[in-house]
Amino acid sequence: MGSAETFRPEPGRIPAGRTDRHQPGSLLDVLSVAAVVLDQDGRIVLWSPQAEELFGWTPAEALGSFAARLLVAEEDFETVLAEFARVVSEGGGWSGVFPARHKDGGSRLIELRTMRLEDEDGKLYALGMSTDQAVLRDVERDLALSLRLVAQSPIGLAVLDTELRYVLVNPALERINDLPAERHIGRHVWEALPYADTEQIESAMRRVMETGNPLLDEFSVGRPVGSGVGSDRALLVSYYRLEDPGGRPLGLATSVVDVTDRHRAAAEARRRLSLVADASVLIGTTLDLDQTARELAEVVVPDLADVAAVDVLDTILGGTRSGSVPDGQAAVFRALAVAAGDTAEAAEAVRAADPPGQIAKYDADRLVTQCVSTGRPVHIAHVTAADLPRIARDEDAVRLLADAGLHSYMAVPLIARGEVLGALDLKRIDNPAPFGEDDVVLAGELAARAAVCIDNARWYQRERATALTLQRDLLPHRPPRLTGLDIAYRYQPAGLATNVGGDWFDAIPQSDGKSALVVGDVMGSGINAAAAMGQLRTAARTLTGLGIEPAQVLRHLDDTASGLDQMIATCVYAVYDPEQGRAHVANAGHLPPVVLRPGRRPELVELPTGAPLGVGGIPFESVVVELAPGDQLILYTDGLVETRDEAIDSRLEALLALLDGPPREPEATCDLLLKDLPEGNDDDVALLIARVRTERDPVSEPSAPSSPASPASPASAEPPAP
Repeated sequence: MGSAETFRPEPGRIPAGRTDRHQPGSLLDVLSVAAVVLDQDGRIVLWSPQAEELFGWTPAEALGSFAARLLVAEEDFETVLAEFARVVSEGGGWSGVFPARHKDGGSRLIELRTMRLEDEDGKLYALGMSTDQAVLRDVERDLALSLRLVAQSPIGLAVLDTELRYVLVNPALERINDLPAERHIGRHVWEALPYADTEQIESAMRRVMETGNPLLDEFSVGRPVGSGVGSDRALLVSYYRLEDPGGRPLGLATSVVDVTDRHRAAAEARRRLSLVADASVLIGTTLDLDQTARELAEVVVPDLADVAAVDVLDTILGGTRSGSVPDGQAAVFRALAVAAGDTAEAAEAVRAADPPGQIAKYDADRLVTQCVSTGRPVHIAHVTAADLPRIARDEDAVRLLADAGLHSYMAVPLIARGEVLGALDLKRIDNPAPFGEDDVVLAGELAARAAVCIDNARWYQRERATALTLQRDLLPHRPPRLTGLDIAYRYQPAGLATNVGGDWFDAIPQSDGKSALVVGDVMGSGINAAAAMGQLRTAARTLTGLGIEPAQVLRHLDDTASGLDQMIATCVYAVYDPEQGRAHVANAGHLPPVVLRPGRRPELVELPTGAPLGVGGIPFESVVVELAPGDQLILYTDGLVETRDEAIDSRLEALLALLDGPPREPEATCDLLLKDLPEGNDDDVALLIARVRTERDPVSEPSAPSSPASPASPASAEPPAP
């Protein structure tokens, strides 16, 4: 080392275990650290290529020269020589910023470190290592900034080596993984994060290491070590390969963004939209008031509440247009529906609710009363013992709710068309989260949709009850005794209020012993159809008293119908003569009657179709039908046989097939037809069966039918209007 030469590593001196040469692009290459060795006299004996790059002097120019004369400005000469002598004689070293001379005559600041060296012969040397101060400051600043950003970043950051072991973890990632840095460092992913899908993670990391292509914003959901149920974290993970300036892989960097809140908010938004969509489909499927209330209660359990109750003000069920409760007064509710989750606690809480159908009075201080009085939601996020008496109906209910663990409550008003109808009462027991403001908004949306359906159902029910009452009042309650005939009849209302009202039947004795049998159907529905039916039935009874032929009766009824505001009706009118054993039958656009003769197949009476009543100017014809003792004449309206998807001829064949068989009593025949023939309940059915009495039949007053569909039976009536 005593000879002046440029330093080069000796062959065979590469450290053990290393067979490759150094690849350019390391931090030393970025800093371009220059190495210079001086003998104890201050002459340059070793001069690195980086020194030539930094100071401009070639090895030939620098080697053997006094370093002070070559590199130091005159004003710094004595100071530098004194420091050099101290380092060589005393050892130690010196560091600092030094203004060195460049070959071009200029001066530049360098960061310099010096130390004493000694060879095997005891000769002393001074090693100087230097780099451009500006470059070093840039590197220091970048490093400081990087470390600060990594440490303070809200994004989880980690660096892994080429073997995919953690070498750096920032505090944000410690929080995200719920694992301290020391549990990461030196470990592979599968060792540090056993809860994660480590095979997939490490496969992605290796792919990035091999290709250099980053993998950005991979979504994953996992649960940190030691976290409980419901603590899954939603993360966006990215991987980048780290390279030195020369492109040599140094390891892998990963960034982890915790998007749990956004993920939960999005999931909650989807859940709410799904609940609103379900409510649109599932609530109001019928116009039945109780069913609509049950649908509302079942929609909100368990997605929104663990227990739900639907209560309406009793006044609105009585037909009052406004059910509002003045502030400070008690409210009377009728419970319509209760729904609860499947847990024992929810079942316990249901026992505290008013059973459906029960009427309860709640004082002004009760929360549900305040809800309907103000028309605004009542929300208690965290229920205390002091709140329970204002929620429960009585002391027993207070105890039941406390035992069940009621912890959050709200009631939202049911408002339709500006009127408060009642309240939707919601409780949380099993769901640990309290009701929030978003829940109040969602419950209000559901209640508003359901309230319209409930309002429609209550007015439908009232209209239906009114139409049925009118219809039944206009129909015969107990037909009189008819000469030679036994009578059975039924009236079955349609399922919808809008379809009730147009069908009628009648059996009318005449003074000469004959009997008139009538079945008709006013086209249209509701109260107007029922009223028109009543006028036609009255007209038919009046005309029957005149003893005129059926065709003439229909002609006069046609005139009557023409004056009923374009009302159209179909009708079959028959007059039975017991002395001649025959019936004269005329038809006005109605389905043909059926004749049942013992021992023979049922037959449709062949009649001219005729035009419906109200068309005007169309003649009608009468047909004679022979009726022997035991024969039955069956008159009916189209609701018995018509369907939307089958031809009427097929349905009439089904009617005849059902009637075929051993003889039955007229009452039994009525029950059979209404039980097996109508499909659905979309239209009224009027049915009248007249059987010619045999000599051995007892003569008796006609009895009211036992079927619940009978208009003469109080049990047959629809539920009273609410």
